[in-house]
Amino acid sequence: MILVAHSNFMVQDAKQMARMRPYAPLSTLIAVALLRREGHRVALFDATFASGVEAFERTLGELRPAVVAIMEDNFNFLTKMCTTVRRESALAMIRLARAHGCRVAVNGPDASDSPGPYFEAGAHVVIEGEGETSLLRVAEVWDRGEADLRHLSGLVLPQAGATGPSRAERDLDALPLPAWDLLDIDSYRSAWGGTLSWSLAASRGCPYACNWCAKPTFGRRYTVRSPENVVEEIARLKREVGPAHLWFTDDILGLDPDWIETFASEVARRGVRLPFTMQSRVNLVTPRVAAGLARAGASEVWLGVESGSQKVLDAMDKGTCVEAAKTATRLLRQAGIRVCWFIQLGYPPEDWEDIVATRDLVRNERPDDIGVSVAYPLPGTIFYERVRAQLGAQRNWRDTGELAMLFQGTYETGFYRRIRDLLHREVEAGEPDAHGWNRLEVEAHAHRSPAPMRVAAGA
Repeated sequence: MILVAHSNFMVQDAKQMARMRPYAPLSTLIAVALLRREGHRVALFDATFASGVEAFERTLGELRPAVVAIMEDNFNFLTKMCTTVRRESALAMIRLARAHGCRVAVNGPDASDSPGPYFEAGAHVVIEGEGETSLLRVAEVWDRGEADLRHLSGLVLPQAGATGPSRAERDLDALPLPAWDLLDIDSYRSAWGGTLSWSLAASRGCPYACNWCAKPTFGRRYTVRSPENVVEEIARLKREVGPAHLWFTDDILGLDPDWIETFASEVARRGVRLPFTMQSRVNLVTPRVAAGLARAGASEVWLGVESGSQKVLDAMDKGTCVEAAKTATRLLRQAGIRVCWFIQLGYPPEDWEDIVATRDLVRNERPDDIGVSVAYPLPGTIFYERVRAQLGAQRNWRDTGELAMLFQGTYETGFYRRIRDLLHREVEAGEPDAHGWNRLEVEAHAHRSPAPMRVAAGA
């Protein structure tokens, strides 16, 4: 038996517990479905609602699997963050699996970036990239009683190192739909208060080159499922899971306006329209796109606005402009779609004037919601290499709510947290906190870091 698991114990992350909006582990479920389709006996350990690694240990004792595959959900942005609490859980799970005599395979951004700790914990192989098909190949070798994996590409082995680049999934329609039947769906429904939201992905990858964005799994390619295949998944979800809302996990849903229009038409033809939330870029929203998304069921679109300062956007290699953020917001709103923004603070050379520009953009355009973070250096990015010399012992957040500056920015962590809170008040209260902003402005000029990092655009 192969036990497929992930390490996202929601109970270990205070922010996620407070939000209580859990999504099923999509990559994990696709891997399970593929293994099962090819004849393997498979079980699932869903860590989402589990009390901790002791629950995983009990599952090991009950099922006695020959193989454990820790397949993180590569579609969940929380996985990309590689928080230390999640790594600690994964390493503990590996040790427990080895203690039970299992062969262990691991897939996920953190293991790909830093395989050493996973091998030290006892993993036999780290699977790079998307993982599902490579795991199937590993399982086939081990099922034959063989141990040598050096002839398979896309792996990292303890002694041999990398076996060659992983092969990306090109025909996404050929993959099976996720193994929802192995989940405790009622637990997800209860967590959502009865109005269940469910995740799915229409595409993999992002072709843009924002220099802070890590792409350890899907890279810069963009591969998309056919609209018909996606709509079939929605139809199945309506029958088998019964969500009231969908969350498209794609970095960009519908890069091609023709795809969006075909998708909307297919949704209408099959009568499976559900409200959904998605992500896009400000430069991709045109009147035609906004209208097509609304027809397909889009109720909320999150845009990577990042900053109200063009100087900061250029330093990020974002490839967008502030005016495009305004236009996209207005077009989506005119189409009856809620507009939400991702905002990133602290990216060098951001200064007080740039923060004010971001505040004013939020104040003038009034997005329906915002998500605020600080610049986070992820391995494999240009940004990481720029600030690498400034990184200390802490290179990852402990959990997703830490919002800690990991390098020497213009201001300290506490200052950015207060900006985050003020920006949220701008959106939630609909009126500025003049006293709060005035106080921060005084502190901004008095308490800048002595030597904030300066980066020229494109450097």
